[in-house]
Amino acid sequence: MSQMRLADIAAHAGVSEATVSRVLNGKPGVAAATRQAVLTALDVLGYERPARLRQQRAGLIGLIIPELTNPIFPAFAQVIENALAQSGYTAVLCTVTPGGIGEDDYTELLLDRGVAGIVLLSGKHADSESEPVRYTRLIGRGLPIVLINGFRPDIPAPFISNDDTASLEMAVGHLAALGHRRIGLAVGQSRFVPSIRKTEGFRRGMREHLGTTEVDDLIVNTLFTVEGGQAAAQQLIDRGATAICCGSDIIAIGAIRGVRQRGLRVPEDVSVVGFDDSPMTAYLDPPLTTVRQPVREMGLAAVAYLLEEIGGTQAPRTELLYRPELVVRRSTAPLATPLTVVAGGS
Repeated sequence: MSQMRLADIAAHAGVSEATVSRVLNGKPGVAAATRQAVLTALDVLGYERPARLRQQRAGLIGLIIPELTNPIFPAFAQVIENALAQSGYTAVLCTVTPGGIGEDDYTELLLDRGVAGIVLLSGKHADSESEPVRYTRLIGRGLPIVLINGFRPDIPAPFISNDDTASLEMAVGHLAALGHRRIGLAVGQSRFVPSIRKTEGFRRGMREHLGTTEVDDLIVNTLFTVEGGQAAAQQLIDRGATAICCGSDIIAIGAIRGVRQRGLRVPEDVSVVGFDDSPMTAYLDPPLTTVRQPVREMGLAAVAYLLEEIGGTQAPRTELLYRPELVVRRSTAPLATPLTVVAGGS
């Protein structure tokens, strides 16, 4: 673009030519309002936007989440969609299901649609064994992305996470205060970052609250499904667990089923703690004690970071960690003491 045209745009927008150049080249450090003024000047003066800026005019944001069968993911999606709509953007919701369209295919599809950015929730970034190149390639193309849950230091992007380590420490502390000593953990596969952190929190909680470091036999890695929770609970009961911490509310629902299949009761015989505080947990039988992810705060932060990136201001290339909250309901109770038989009588 010639110097004269830069000067025209700068004069119309009321900014310097250097600022116009930064906007046109996608450089950080330009306020969203200033950037919009430059783009408006381009349109009014009849200049064609550069290809990357034409894409962003569509106002579309990709939102890639795991399957909708776990109610915590629709809860995140609702918060993010609403926040984007209030800022004039439309979310394109993509759900990754086993045997369906994968994350990488969705990413290509979204790029073809000209999205201005992508939010990824519990995606491949949460798999410690996955290659980071799929994300570094997007970042290299200048596409703003924000990743939720599953921090990877080898991906230079903004991350929003629940403090999974603190979550399980909290759960163990609650159960230990109720008198439980044989506390089990039913958690997802060990290669996923949230599972790694929850396991670390469980170990730390057992060490700090009970002075126990030998806990390998009390940890069961399973699938994030009802069936996975059911199988894990039965293994833990066989190993003497009187209480079970679960890596998700879905696993906890399975754990309750597994306890009952053994002819035991929740919480009278076995206490169960979930994780997420999904919308249905208060209505279970019994209502589920669980660790609440601050879904609304995390979703709003993800949108704020993404809009900063789209506006040309680089968001921190680090992890914003949110503190969870223990929500005590009726699936946990003090450890039952065996009945004492008194010899003799009147």
